Amino acid sequence: MSTLSMRLPERFRDWFKGLPRAAADALPVKLGASGFSRTPSQPPRVHGFDQHLLWVTVTLLAWGLVMVYSASIAMPDNPRFAKYEHNFFLIRHAAFLCVAFVAALIAFQVPMRTWERWAPWLFIVSLVLLIAVLIPGVGKVVYGARRWLPLGVMNFQPSEMAKFAVVIYAADYMVRKMDVKENFWRAVWPMGAAVGMVGVLLLAEPDMGAFMVIAVIAMGILFLGGVNARMFFLIATVLVGAFSMMIAFNDYRRARIFAYLDPWSDSNALAKGYQLTHSLIAIGRGEIFGVGLGGSIEKLSWLPEAHTDFLLAVIGEEFGLVGVVTLICLFFWLIRRIMHIGRQSIALDRLFAGLVAQGVGLWMGFQAFINMGVNLGALPTKGLTLPLMSFGGSAILWNLVALAVVLRVDYENRQLMHGARV
Repeated sequence: MSTLSMRLPERFRDWFKGLPRAAADALPVKLGASGFSRTPSQPPRVHGFDQHLLWVTVTLLAWGLVMVYSASIAMPDNPRFAKYEHNFFLIRHAAFLCVAFVAALIAFQVPMRTWERWAPWLFIVSLVLLIAVLIPGVGKVVYGARRWLPLGVMNFQPSEMAKFAVVIYAADYMVRKMDVKENFWRAVWPMGAAVGMVGVLLLAEPDMGAFMVIAVIAMGILFLGGVNARMFFLIATVLVGAFSMMIAFNDYRRARIFAYLDPWSDSNALAKGYQLTHSLIAIGRGEIFGVGLGGSIEKLSWLPEAHTDFLLAVIGEEFGLVGVVTLICLFFWLIRRIMHIGRQSIALDRLFAGLVAQGVGLWMGFQAFINMGVNLGALPTKGLTLPLMSFGGSAILWNLVALAVVLRVDYENRQLMHGARV
């Protein structure tokens, strides 16, 4: 009896001292967005960045590479592209991906405080390049638009850099103007003037689609940064009015709107509504499960720009409704995750990094929304590529650089949450 009474306190202590060492080592622990694991053979570790975001991005890039090849394989049969090999666009797109991957690795190494110092200079450089592209003999003209700077191995599009520069600059601007964010003239007007300068240069190319994306990025960052709601709606009203005037007083843009409203009419089907009608035909042919990879007919010189602006139409024809819904879900998850990283950064009192991440989310989300809406006939035709997937060196480069910066934000968030200094 005395032995039993001596053992009772020990048993009570065993109940409250926790799990045995071996059992504790086998338990997975999750804290926030950081994944921890303990195993008997491996010490605890913290993943440096969001690997799910990385692999979704890789999935979209790989799918885009396959679809660019599928959409462009028949282009050499067209006399205008007869000098190209059948794998010409595949090789160039793969080369663009390699260059963009190296640039993204470099961008990931740059701390967010450095991006904050560089913000004004990056914006100035983008303005200089937008001016340079308009100089005769410097900028390259394609289909009547002067949007590219020839660099020999590739054509650089300054408007893609301008999107990234506006994200960085607008985030830095809001951090500097946080104490006067309720004052319209001191907080909003200077940013509006900066975006207006970019807009004038873009409309001179002309590139109204890029201007719309940049305007939405700037507006979104101002709103997320805490600008007064009345000011925000005033800005939105002014922008809507400005874009309406641009369309109303431009014969070409007005004709495209009318073609969108009735693309099947005799006057539009073979003119301004040609791309839209063939995009709808391609998606309709795909039905539920598609005709199979490589089986598209519309890409056989029927659908213009199938490897760039209308890549989604080829996906819809070859993979059907299932493929389109899968793609939409991937983009939805990607944008949602980017916005979550931004919110997490703001919660850690890192306003600049959080606004940059959310600005990138607005950029990717809005541009993907416009491209998908155009391909599906829900929006008027507008020359915007599908992010991460469409053919184009400059777009892929700056898309990956922007996502690398988002991963850097997530990396620094995780470091802060575990007591490290950034």
